[in-house]
Amino acid sequence: MPSAVADRGRALVAEALGTCLLVAGVVGSGIMAQTLTHDVALQLLCNTTATAALLIVLILALAPVSGAHFNPVVTLAFALRGEIDAKTAATYVVAQFAGGIAGTFLAHAMFALPVLALGTHLRTGLPIWLSEFVATFGLLLAIFACRGRGERVVAFAVGLYIAAAYWFTASTSFANPAVTVARALTPSFSGIRPPDAPIFIVAQILGALAATALCAWLFAVPKYPAPA
Repeated sequence: MPSAVADRGRALVAEALGTCLLVAGVVGSGIMAQTLTHDVALQLLCNTTATAALLIVLILALAPVSGAHFNPVVTLAFALRGEIDAKTAATYVVAQFAGGIAGTFLAHAMFALPVLALGTHLRTGLPIWLSEFVATFGLLLAIFACRGRGERVVAFAVGLYIAAAYWFTASTSFANPAVTVARALTPSFSGIRPPDAPIFIVAQILGALAATALCAWLFAVPKYPAPA
């Protein structure tokens, strides 16, 4: 049906655009923070506030079009729950990765940096991988716990959770495979070395799977017997 094709096309554009702007915000705010100060805490604060604010705005703006996943593990979780079919999920993931990479290129272009570069920040080791598991687990928990209360609540819950996770996790909470790949393409403050990215993604997938399984049980609607 033409309308279904159009709706899918709009959804894919929304996922690519949302992920692009999210990554542009993460990378761009990291570059700006490095420009403004050498204080690492202030750099992280700049990065945190930009990312959290953007997440809230992008979810509110684009959730009616695509569901505002902007994250392959979020799409995976909804596919496992049977709320999105495999074909749509696969196209969402492609759009998210493409949008994320475009977001890094866009951020570099805005700050007159070489568009194509590689990350140089060392991010590896068990504490870092555990942090990515926890960050992603908590993100999915926030989504599934709040989604019954509407898109507005989910938007603020996700933004606030990511802001908090920037500070309480050793990895600064990437929690997103598409963002991880995109951040492997920037040498800025927010980047990651390409060799460190694959294990980040494995930890994120494991965190998402654990959260999806737990939430299926934790937030199941009790089935009480009908009154006599």
